[in-house]
Amino acid sequence: MSGIRPRRAWMTFTMAATVASSALLTGSAHAVSGEVAKDGTYAFTVKLDIERDGGKRGCSGALVDKQWVLTAARCFAANPGKDFRIDEGAPKGKATATIGRPDLSGTGGSVTDIAELVPYAGRDLVMARLAKPVSGVTPVAIGTNPVATGEQLTVAGFGRTKTEWVPNTLHTAAFTVDAVQNTSIGITGKDAAVCKGDTGGPALRESGGRVELVAVNSTSWQGGCLGTDPAETRTGAVDTRVDDLGAWVQQVRYRPVFAAAPWAKATHIASGYFTGGSAGGTRHMDMIVRWNDAEVTLYQGSEDKDPRHPFSAEYQLAEAPKPPKTSIWQHVEQITGASFGGGTDGLVVRWDDGELTQYTHVDKNGFHGEKQLAKAKNTVWPHATQLTAGRYTANAQRDDMIVTWDDGRVTFYNDLDTNGVRTEKTLVKKNTTWAQATQISAGEFTGKKTADLFVHWSDGEVTLYPGVDAAGTHGETQIRPRKSYWAHATVVTAGAFVANDRPNDVLVRWDTGAVTLFPDADAAGLHSEFNLLH
Repeated sequence: MSGIRPRRAWMTFTMAATVASSALLTGSAHAVSGEVAKDGTYAFTVKLDIERDGGKRGCSGALVDKQWVLTAARCFAANPGKDFRIDEGAPKGKATATIGRPDLSGTGGSVTDIAELVPYAGRDLVMARLAKPVSGVTPVAIGTNPVATGEQLTVAGFGRTKTEWVPNTLHTAAFTVDAVQNTSIGITGKDAAVCKGDTGGPALRESGGRVELVAVNSTSWQGGCLGTDPAETRTGAVDTRVDDLGAWVQQVRYRPVFAAAPWAKATHIASGYFTGGSAGGTRHMDMIVRWNDAEVTLYQGSEDKDPRHPFSAEYQLAEAPKPPKTSIWQHVEQITGASFGGGTDGLVVRWDDGELTQYTHVDKNGFHGEKQLAKAKNTVWPHATQLTAGRYTANAQRDDMIVTWDDGRVTFYNDLDTNGVRTEKTLVKKNTTWAQATQISAGEFTGKKTADLFVHWSDGEVTLYPGVDAAGTHGETQIRPRKSYWAHATVVTAGAFVANDRPNDVLVRWDTGAVTLFPDADAAGLHSEFNLLH
């Protein structure tokens, strides 16, 4: 299987799948047929004990977060020799993980149940959530550089060896990368093999004192492993790549963190591309949340189009003040995300003294480019009730702003970054209707040349105004009738949270503290609904 014939070599590795996987069902615990790992080395390697369909299996894995293990999906499959596909959710039987115990006969580390499985579609790969986080073990980092042919990797596992059927110690060995495919790599051990029980174990890159996870064991020929036919001398294996899945791993391990936030205390939400990404890109929109204690948090959009989990990380932009200290964020009345050109998004804030502030750029490090749009203690802006920024003119680089007032007026401000709020145009004259608008959000729902306006009213009605521009609103579509359950919507925002194209999505924080995402809202209304808290 030399590099001269990569296609033929890869076919040989693929054939190995049925050889290695089918044996998972017959053994109780198995490891890399190499050297015993030094005490404390590769402590992130995990021993998995899995029960399913009346049988027991042994696998290996890698701790990539204090509460998540990355391993092979086939370890949990009904028939791992034929198919590694599994459902997301709890394992189909009891499964436990032993972490931080390279010598299984000892008492160090910890043992905990596996509570949830999150497979990656199309690869023999799964993130397994531990029932409780572990301490005292540093998770292994996910590699970021692509695996290359000829690269030397260290493979670790608790499987069978040349002489031991059920070893108590972690073993490691050196392997060479022979072939690289989009989702897998072929590796060969010089004096070692991947044996039964090593399935799911880590393949590691070591450079400059840094250890990175680049793949996990999937299948192998098991040449030289105890119990293998002596005539089988091949030591090749197929590993599933993870070096290109860092964003997915981050998104999955962030799930319980997002759900644990006190969402009933979220008072304001704004959307935008604050941490990167843009329309048509892979990184989806972020959101900024202001809480009732004046803390401000930035939630980074994910690169996964799963509407159940649209965010992958969070950053604190402003701390909650501890008395007697105070924070300016205690004085927020309204916020909206806005694009001021230059490829980055920022924020417009109206404060309780009437001051209006533009932050031209906001990122995980804070607020930048502060610009005063209206002075404090003026007589005009204290009467504003809602505001939202969006692309309401032909200028796609810089946003405009729409504002509702306590007398029912709706006004329009063209190109905030250039004109500020000096050029006002009235879209709707003084009336008794628009004073009842409790939430307004700009979004791209109908495919018009300019953005639409999503309005939530105090009586529970929800309406959509397509293609709003300097000439006014152009028609109205009722999304929800009066006295609908939307009367319980407390905070509403719109954005590209699932995919960076039209139509946009709507995110709602309800008075119960629940958070719901409605992806692909359009002129026909709201369709599927996903509760983001579990």
